[in-house]
Formats: sequence, structure tokens, C-alpha cells
Amino acid sequence: MSEDEICRRLVRIWEKLLGVAPIGVNDNYFDLGGESILAIHLFAEIDGTFKVKLPVSVLFEAPTIVELSRIIRHQTPASGRSTLVSIQAEGDRPPFFCFHGAGGNVLIYRELAQCLGSDQPVFGLESQGLDGRYPPLRTVEEMAARYIKEITTAQPHGPYFLGGYCGGGTIAFEAAQQLRALGEGVALLALFDTMNWSRLPKASFGSRLYYSCQRVTFHAANSLRLGSKGKSKFLWGKLRVLRNRLPVWWGMMLGPFGPGAQEGKARSRLLGEIWQANDRACTDYVPKPYDGVVTDFRPMKQYRMFSRPDLKWSQLAQGGENIIVVPVYPAGMLLEPYVRELAALLRRAMDNALCRCEAKTCSCAAFEATAVELQPTPTRCT
Repeated sequence: MSEDEICRRLVRIWEKLLGVAPIGVNDNYFDLGGESILAIHLFAEIDGTFKVKLPVSVLFEAPTIVELSRIIRHQTPASGRSTLVSIQAEGDRPPFFCFHGAGGNVLIYRELAQCLGSDQPVFGLESQGLDGRYPPLRTVEEMAARYIKEITTAQPHGPYFLGGYCGGGTIAFEAAQQLRALGEGVALLALFDTMNWSRLPKASFGSRLYYSCQRVTFHAANSLRLGSKGKSKFLWGKLRVLRNRLPVWWGMMLGPFGPGAQEGKARSRLLGEIWQANDRACTDYVPKPYDGVVTDFRPMKQYRMFSRPDLKWSQLAQGGENIIVVPVYPAGMLLEPYVRELAALLRRAMDNALCRCEAKTCSCAAFEATAVELQPTPTRCT
């Protein structure tokens, strides 16, 4: 099949999935509103149309139709990694490894990586099973052990910089535990809006209803804090998240009714299974005391059901808990424009961790000066 024919077919697939027309062969998938869960459907369509299985991480290296068509034509993925995804490979700083949440993908960290600066390498660890070839892992301990093997291919020895959002923070916590048990250093363990889910009580109907009301209130509050331009970006980001989660919810509903004939239904069922497996793994995981420092990135206000002290990390962080409040309400810190503030605070925390690691060989003054500069002014996205 010629490259032109591949491009024509890809254009039809992108226009159908993204709901945008016309789409040019040089248009960027992410700029068109493409997100993580939608990417799973995109690559299911590619597999069905071209009989080529590619990892979703290809989008980081080939985000346009013309670039993707060349990879499909040669039937060789741009990256040979399985669960390790190179989100931003360039840079002379120690790499930051971020772990997937319930959805299993790591495209949610793309904007954070950009805002951290072009000198900061960022790698993601995505769920096993997104390609349908292998079943998803069922426990946080299994996930962390598997991902550590991948991490050490990119960085054989510590100190390591680890982090994750929501359930991804839970996996990062266990990965830090296992790395330290192997004698490796962990310079930074960054948890983004992550709880000790094992301590979360079973929700009543009333608490679920109150939680739903709070979600609407916090989404509105995040929007109202912004100007017209920022408000538009934030609301568009929220709409993309909602649109991309619909197939997952549909897959959860389809689960009890067995396999279906249509590829779309099968793919939705797979996404629902992965989401449920990751969710269950995090709630079943009982974290043990950690002999290092936990850096807890929290929104400025939390859901009432998540406000209990035993859901936090102070009792488990034997090396201390560093609480960093991000000026955003829940479910907004990875979205534009708030992700810039998270990136500035994260970079400051990384600089301070670098200072501690290099204290024996260099002065901390330069790092502290950098941290002060980063505090009032968010990093500019590249």
C-alpha cells in the first residue's frame, strides 16, 4: 500500500474519532484534541485497517498523519519499549519517571513534561494489557516490580525521581519502596493528589451524592478563577477528559454481558477492564511505612470524603512529609493552565532534591536561587 493511500485512510480514521474535519496530514494529534483513552481507539482502528499493532507511545514520536503513515508502511514501531514510554527524551537533568493512573495510559503527563522545560527528560510507565495481548496486572506490587525492570533500562542506578497522579502516585510509592529495598536511592517521591486508598471507607449513597455535588462545584471554581482565555483552555480540557472517559464507562457496562462482535465494543470492554483492575489494585494495596521523604502535591481544597487524616501520608513517611499546595481545586492540576503551576512547583522540588543529592560535592546556593525564582512564576510551556 502506498504512503498516500495510508495517509488517506488515516485521515478518515482521525476525522471519525476526533470529530474534526478537515484534517491535514501535518496536523498534530494532540493539537486536535486527542487524548490518552481516545488513542487506544485510534490504534485499534489502525490494527483493524492495516493489520499493524503499534504501541500508543508512538504518538509521542509520530504525532502527525504523515509521520505515522511512514511507520505503518514499514510496519516497525518507532519505539521498542513495552510499558516504558519516552514522553520527553532530551535533557541533561536526571529523568523523572511518572506512573499511569486508573486509565492505564501516560499521555496525561504530556503537558506536564512540556512545562517542566526542554532540559528535563520525562518517562512514563503505562499499564500492561493496553494492546490486548496480555492481561492487566492485578496488584500494585506486581506493577511496581514490572515497571522497575523497565526503569532500570533507562537509568541503571539511582537516585531516582518518581511520581504519579492519583493511582499513579500509589504505584510510585510502592516502586520507591522496592527500589530502596534493592539498595537504590530515591531522591524524590512526588505524589499528585494521591491518597492512601486502603483507608477510604465504603461510601454511602449520601456521601456519593455529596461527592458528585463537590465535583461540579470544584470544576466551576477552577473555571471561575481564570480569565477568558484560560477559562476556554480549561473547559476544553475538561470536555476532552469527559469524551475520552465515555468509552471506558461503556466498557464497564458491557463487561458482564460477555464478548461482543464489534471491535469498538471489544476495545471499550478492554479499557473498562484495565480501569477496574487498576482501581481495585490501588484500593486493595496496603502501604507499609516508607523510610524516605514523601512530597505530597495537594489541591488547595479537597473532597470531604478524602479529608480524613488517615488518608494522608504523614503516618507512613518516616523521613518526613513535604506538603506542597497547588493553587487549584481537585481534578485540575494536570490541565492547562494549572499544569504550569504544578510544573513550576515540581521543578522546584526536583532542584531541592538535586541539592541534597549533590551536597557533598557542590554548594546548594545555585539550586536554592533557582527554586526561589520558580516559586512565583510558573514555568513557561515549550
